[in-house]
Amino acid sequence: MLFKVYILFSAIKDRYYVGYTGDDLAERVRKHNTNHKGFSRKTGDWILMYHEIFKTKTGAIKREIEIKKKKSRKYIEQLIFNTQLD
Repeated sequence: MLFKVYILFSAIKDRYYVGYTGDDLAERVRKHNTNHKGFSRKTGDWILMYHEIFKTKTGAIKREIEIKKKKSRKYIEQLIFNTQLD
């Protein structure tokens, strides 16, 4: 099983969401866009902007925490922009 760290964007909230999953990314985004408990509820407009793939759950969790600890929109947008250039 592969694990993914992903970044979603909501235009309504003008916010990014960073998470990790072992599930299919399309299915995970679909779940974020349903009415549920949690930060990503209600807007229903989350789109996948970025993702990284890891062989281990531990690696994915460490990377998610690393991105979140930066507390930087600029850092997240640089990740997204640099990926689009590849």
